[in-house]
Amino acid sequence: MSFAEILGSTLSPDANIREQATRALESAEIESFPQYLLSLTQELVNDASPGDVRSAAGIALKNALSAKDETRREQYSQRWLQVSDTVRGQIKQGALISLGTDNHHVSMTAAQVVAAIIAIELPHGQWQDAITVLLQNVSTNNAGLKIASLQTIGYVCESIDPEILVTQSNPILTAVIQGANSDEPSQEVRFAAITALFNSLEFVRQNFENEGERNVIMQTVCEATQSPEPTVQVAAYECLVRIMQLYYDKMAFYMEKALLGLTVTGMKHAEEKIALQAIEFWSTLCDEEIELQLEEEEAQEYGRPLDRQNFQFAKSSLGLVMPTLLFLLTRQDEDADEDEWNVSMAAATCLSLLAQTVGNDIVSFVIPFVEQHIRNPDWHYREAAVMAFGSILDGPEPSVLNPLVTQALPVLIEMVKDQVVQVKDTAAWTLGRVCDLLMDCIQLGVHLHSLVSALVAGLEDNARIVSNCCWALMNITEQLGSTSADTYPLSDYFEGIVTALMRITESNVNENKSRTSAYETMATLASSGPKDTVPIIGKLGVAILDRLDTTIANAGQIVGTDDRVALGELQSNLLNVLTNVTRTLGRQVSEISDRMMTTVLQLLTTSSKQAAVSEDAFLLVGALITALEGEFSRYLESFSPFLYNALQNYEEYQLCSISVGLIGDICRGLGQDAAPYCDQFMTILLHNLESDALSRDVKPGILSCFGDIALAIGGSFETYLEVSFRVLMTACSLSASTPANDDDTIDYLNQLRAGIFEAFVGIVQGLKSDNKAQLVLSQVQSLLGFMSVVFSDPTKSEEVVKNMIGLLGDLADAFPNGEIRDYLRAEWIQALIKYGRTGPRGSSLREHTRWAREMIKRASS
Repeated sequence: MSFAEILGSTLSPDANIREQATRALESAEIESFPQYLLSLTQELVNDASPGDVRSAAGIALKNALSAKDETRREQYSQRWLQVSDTVRGQIKQGALISLGTDNHHVSMTAAQVVAAIIAIELPHGQWQDAITVLLQNVSTNNAGLKIASLQTIGYVCESIDPEILVTQSNPILTAVIQGANSDEPSQEVRFAAITALFNSLEFVRQNFENEGERNVIMQTVCEATQSPEPTVQVAAYECLVRIMQLYYDKMAFYMEKALLGLTVTGMKHAEEKIALQAIEFWSTLCDEEIELQLEEEEAQEYGRPLDRQNFQFAKSSLGLVMPTLLFLLTRQDEDADEDEWNVSMAAATCLSLLAQTVGNDIVSFVIPFVEQHIRNPDWHYREAAVMAFGSILDGPEPSVLNPLVTQALPVLIEMVKDQVVQVKDTAAWTLGRVCDLLMDCIQLGVHLHSLVSALVAGLEDNARIVSNCCWALMNITEQLGSTSADTYPLSDYFEGIVTALMRITESNVNENKSRTSAYETMATLASSGPKDTVPIIGKLGVAILDRLDTTIANAGQIVGTDDRVALGELQSNLLNVLTNVTRTLGRQVSEISDRMMTTVLQLLTTSSKQAAVSEDAFLLVGALITALEGEFSRYLESFSPFLYNALQNYEEYQLCSISVGLIGDICRGLGQDAAPYCDQFMTILLHNLESDALSRDVKPGILSCFGDIALAIGGSFETYLEVSFRVLMTACSLSASTPANDDDTIDYLNQLRAGIFEAFVGIVQGLKSDNKAQLVLSQVQSLLGFMSVVFSDPTKSEEVVKNMIGLLGDLADAFPNGEIRDYLRAEWIQALIKYGRTGPRGSSLREHTRWAREMIKRASS
């Protein structure tokens, strides 16, 4: 079979033929990578080959050069760079030639190949003239070549670090603007150019700083929104969205002169894709202004000057934007999927963001619309009125909304019984918003009975309505409930709600996640129910356990992948309910704990390949340990093999992380009785810390776990002290030397430091309990030196500060006779205590600081 025939076979409708062809290509790639690439290139440039075969060659070539996975992408990059210059030159030349082919699909595939090669070589200082060649192509009269070259530039801009392309921003921008210009006769060229401009917006920041160049860019994009070709208009509006996101500070002039009118007109466009992007422009603008409001609040709180100005575009434009948005709410598509994004959904989202942005100012626009249409015989307007009301509940002050909500509640409750599904659904959602954001507006003696009755009745309705009724019930019980209270307003309805939820979850159908929502509501009821609901919660636990046992018994009958996924989701839902039942029952769970652990062990045996189910099973075990404390020891021998396996499962790092937390639970629950297991715990934990295969996110929890073990076994931790100190000091050095260059690193360093301090807190307290605190003395100087470095770091979190202050108090408490007096008199420690005392009144930070200050004062005297 020739290479062309193999490529053709990859397009066969017969799956077996496709699989054989794919294997043949993989074999060729492995046998000789350079020859494989050359063979693909020859097919790509071969005008005599069918277009689909040439396209298949191009796709295979691109896939050999790039991948979504970062690790694989780097491997492919190194593999390409090891190919000889001669072979690489031939492939580049072939791909460039193919950009100009008459076959559109082939030229677009070639564009991906060229972009993939540039993405590898340019960052390594190679193929420096690639962009120049593409820009020359854009200047030709060959429309196909121009389109393919602009498409290539767009791909390159999208895939390469903007810093690498900054030096070439001027020629790229010139070529792109030329192609996007209104004088360009080909709308296909304009579309490719606008798309390339969209991808290049990040690295043309310097051009945006220049008023003249900025004016040209903005004029070009604004003119493109008026193109006769809808795809060009959509791309132009997408550009405006991105420009507003990146260059809000430069938009005042353009908002006044063009953007306000253009986008309001765009929102009214009959072409949905255009209208969606015009609405997205205002949603993005609101996102920016909400962020600016937060920055302003922070600046005021810390006495800092504002870095950026909030132009309040949203507030000043309400008069034009609001009538259009409210009208768009009535453009519902009754046949659309609930998850399908459409104009009315986009308008509702934008309205919600506007409410958060402008606050009280939005009310005067929305309420007249609601009053006019809430009883409209046309369901489109009726639903739009309810949606408008629900969308503005987050933003305006409660004092403004309270009387409006109180007045609207009876109508909304009644509308849950509307004849039209869409209206009922939105009414239930709006009630959920009220219960979430404005619970104080609900007069319990007046509204609660009718509200709960309507929501419970809605549980028997369409699946969409079930989910929103569940959400509303969850919000009510979360707002009103407390496990420490004797009773609460929902107590009289509690059993009826649980019964209704159990009834609708009997079905195997989970349409619109309605069954999942019902189980989540049960879990919330179980976690927030007061003392007079505990007997009902206990019965719920037994009933849920029965269902879980049934799923295990039926697991052997499951064949298909979809059914197996559905089973796993159901088991996770049941486990979550049982976890919350266990937390609420506390010691009383001992009546069913034997059966519960038997079920969990069976589940862990049968669902070993479903990490999510195992994670939820482990969370249930954690709740059992907390509830039973020392009584859990009778289950530990049979459970520990599953725990050890999970601790060593690096691929499922979340499961591994939960397992580390379980060790802490075991140590806290069992105390000294955990000692026989600690050798194995420490061995595995230390091995995990040394492993590069385990996600770094698990490791701060492991360090913290050392503290849990030390607290549990006290002086017996001396056995592990030397290795623990070595590991912790290594972590201190790593933390101090790692630059905090991005938010992810800052978060990780704060987690790592919190873990280090929690470990030392546990070790100090544990050793002190057995009069062995002196064993820590050798580490105090180094530890305090590290703490001073952390205190000087402006990116430290409040949790880290609290843990540091707590550790200082523990050290002072452990050495009250002046052993570390000189260390405790350091200026930075006094500054840290002063910093902690500025915490909010009643906060744990302030309480920690008050106690630590007394300990330090005593140890320093």
